[in-house]
Amino acid sequence: MIDWKRNFLMVALSQFLSIMGFAFAMPFAPYYIQQLGITEPTELKKWVALFTAAAALTLAVASPIWGALGDRYGRRIMLLRANFGGMLVLSLMGLVPDVKTLVILRLVQGALTGTTTAAQTFVSVQSPHNRSGVVLGTLSAAVFSGSMSGAFVGGLVAEWLGYRAAFMCSGVLLLAAGLLVLLGTREEFVRPVEENGSSMEDRARMFWDKIGPATPILALISIMGFVLLFDSAWMPLLVQEINGGIKGAAFWTGSLQAAGGIAGFLAGPIIGRIADRISPPRIGKISAFGAGLMMTVVGLSQGFWQLFAGRFGAVFCAGGLDPVFQIWLTKTTPAQSRGFVFGWAVTARALGWMAAPMASGTVAWMFGLRAVFFISSALFFLLIPIITLIARYLQPAPQPSAPIHAGRR
Repeated sequence: MIDWKRNFLMVALSQFLSIMGFAFAMPFAPYYIQQLGITEPTELKKWVALFTAAAALTLAVASPIWGALGDRYGRRIMLLRANFGGMLVLSLMGLVPDVKTLVILRLVQGALTGTTTAAQTFVSVQSPHNRSGVVLGTLSAAVFSGSMSGAFVGGLVAEWLGYRAAFMCSGVLLLAAGLLVLLGTREEFVRPVEENGSSMEDRARMFWDKIGPATPILALISIMGFVLLFDSAWMPLLVQEINGGIKGAAFWTGSLQAAGGIAGFLAGPIIGRIADRISPPRIGKISAFGAGLMMTVVGLSQGFWQLFAGRFGAVFCAGGLDPVFQIWLTKTTPAQSRGFVFGWAVTARALGWMAAPMASGTVAWMFGLRAVFFISSALFFLLIPIITLIARYLQPAPQPSAPIHAGRR
């Protein structure tokens, strides 16, 4: 019998290393793009937006395929694919000669990686249903703590050794994450009996039986992905503006990411544990309201202390949204089709991720860099009525109460 606690511990540690690897270099991509020769402000904004959106595009296409394969052949192999694929792509990013090659590799990254969803699917299927909130919340904490550590140390490496060295270190960390999964986890996977549809109508019905109940939550996840990523591509450029130049900006960006990682680390298990007792929609609305307030502080920042305070608060509040919605999805999805549905959840989120940098890039081009953060604040507030509407839509109809008989005590 598989020890789900041991598997969970190994996966959480691998996620820490994996996300640390991605955070080691990715936050500094706008500076790396400038090093590759793109320094004119309008061109820089265009390439930053393209780089950010590229992975989301291929991730949206590939995720349902990987999710379906995970349901058919096992979830552990999907986690191995994501880690070793990331190792290869990020290492190659440190060797690119120009920004076009960098964007092409970013497209490949989206097609091959997706460690977080692979890890969520693996542990959610094996853990007890009544512990899903704690498990996914703790996994979220591992993600944020990895992001915190990777961004801080990566910022120092980028300043001292250069951006290319940071990408090579990313590859090493993802290799370590993959080896941890390979050597430290087990899976006794039993392939489910597949129902063979004899016609297109049967296949469509089978598809809808799996995805239909989760559709409203998937729509909400797509909107959330758009909101969460709306400002992130531009945070390094805001740091560069406050810093007064690119020299030293990688250190401050890494430190800012680390502060956000601490906030996410604290938010994940706290909100995950609460979500096992309080309805996810209520937590989501409170989180969205707090994140909206804090994003206003970020947009008004004139110094690093304001920026750090606003970013910490925004990430703490927003850090509750993704695990809460994932828990909500878990509670409405049968275990045998969870990889399939989680794959579509990544596609939904990736569609939001893909649209966000294009929309925010247009805002930055038309109204200036800081307008991005004020629009982001408004979008968080807009999530509140959207969550309310979807929660009402999913609320089961009240059952008629049984008649009370005179003889009953």
